[in-house]
Amino acid sequence: MRCLTLADELIKQGAEICFVSRDLPTHLQNMLKERGMKCHSLPIDNDSYSLDELAHSKWLKTSQINDANMTIELLNFVGWDWMIVDHYALDHRFEKKMRVIAKNLMVIDDLADRTHDCDVLLDQNFYSNQEQRYIGKISSNCRQLLGPSYALLRQEFTKMHPLVKTRTGNIGKIMVFFGGVDAGNLTGTALNILIGMNIGVEVDVVIGLQHPHKEEIIQFCKINKFNIYIQTTNMPALMAQADLAIGSGGTSIWERCSMGLPSICIVSANNQREQIEDLNNANLIIAPHQYDNTFDFLPSILKNLMSQPAILLDISSRSLKLVDGLGAARVTSALKAHHLQLRLVETQDAKNLFQWRNHPQVRENSTNHGVISWEEHSEWFNKRINNLDGPLLIGEIENKPVGVVRFDIIKSSAEVSIYLAPDVHIKGLGGCLLEKAEMWLNFNYPSISKLHAKVLFNNEPSKRMFAKLNYSLSESKESLQFSKELGVCV
Repeated sequence: MRCLTLADELIKQGAEICFVSRDLPTHLQNMLKERGMKCHSLPIDNDSYSLDELAHSKWLKTSQINDANMTIELLNFVGWDWMIVDHYALDHRFEKKMRVIAKNLMVIDDLADRTHDCDVLLDQNFYSNQEQRYIGKISSNCRQLLGPSYALLRQEFTKMHPLVKTRTGNIGKIMVFFGGVDAGNLTGTALNILIGMNIGVEVDVVIGLQHPHKEEIIQFCKINKFNIYIQTTNMPALMAQADLAIGSGGTSIWERCSMGLPSICIVSANNQREQIEDLNNANLIIAPHQYDNTFDFLPSILKNLMSQPAILLDISSRSLKLVDGLGAARVTSALKAHHLQLRLVETQDAKNLFQWRNHPQVRENSTNHGVISWEEHSEWFNKRINNLDGPLLIGEIENKPVGVVRFDIIKSSAEVSIYLAPDVHIKGLGGCLLEKAEMWLNFNYPSISKLHAKVLFNNEPSKRMFAKLNYSLSESKESLQFSKELGVCV
């Protein structure tokens, strides 16, 4: 489902999508076709094969090599722009073989338990050690998209997010949802506890069509006057109306956060434990530390929350800030930014640079806030275009100019200035542009060993960008000073 969410966003950008899977249920295949996406089913592997050492290797139902060969044969096309791999039983061995048919690879992961051969890695989950989890598991030039700001949520959540308000903390309605299948019937356990407590609140119960105890839960809700929703398409609205959720980990956490809905989280799979603990420690969810006996503690947790509304108010506020529902758009933007190209400025760029430089947004972050006349700009541009000590670079995506980088070189150091075209809104593009410009400078001016940059105190995006790219910071009266040592090419 998270791949489908991303595919929907990519189609809006004009992409052609093809899914490859094994044993995909018919109703899911039909869902893809209804969205105009191709779907290929891998055949059952009846040949003998041996499983590798990965913890989830048996999920693949074949070896990685067999799966890769089948995929290549099935697609029968060389030149896909991207292959996006989302499977806990696949690692660098499968991914490397896919480079025969795909120009670029992105991997979706959240276990960090294996190495990858990819250009972009997405882990949308929250961890206290998020920046260190993939050290030694990916190459140094792989771009990481980490954290819930990249959570792949459906458009319904994106549209509803701006309309949702922070909860008051008072509990009038509780939502119970443990995913579409809920094989362990955690739903039934939670409902029995709520009935036993007799706390007198409205309860919404959500289950999927495949729930193994569907009929039993329907009858239970009817007897106890709980609202029951089966395979609902109205989840954002239900979450927006609830004051507290009881549910499991996984993607549902980010759906609840985007709706500002505080939740009591129950571990339903071992790979959720670390994330739920980190979220609990960050005051983003409620979860007891004794995860194996969570339901034993549920009555006391509920009583405590009903007497202390400030707890839920705080969690609701934090949740809304953590997840805004724009994750799929950010990931799509990152894939586009991967195609960023650099070139030296040309005569025909003069008009673009003039318009960009005088845009209010650019002037606000410039050390010179004034409007530049065309005459002043032309004189500066004509000097600049042939200045070997001041290379001016244009960043392009699909032949569209998206930003500019300027270097002012003095001996073995250079001052860097950068800004994006005002009509370009791709998260992380500034960092990509600067990284590419550094590589260009290192190759074309190998004697440059240090970079400097000046940033105004209120320019938060630039401050974050330079810090993320390992520039060190010092302050002056007029601006912040960033600097970075470059490796010298010999």
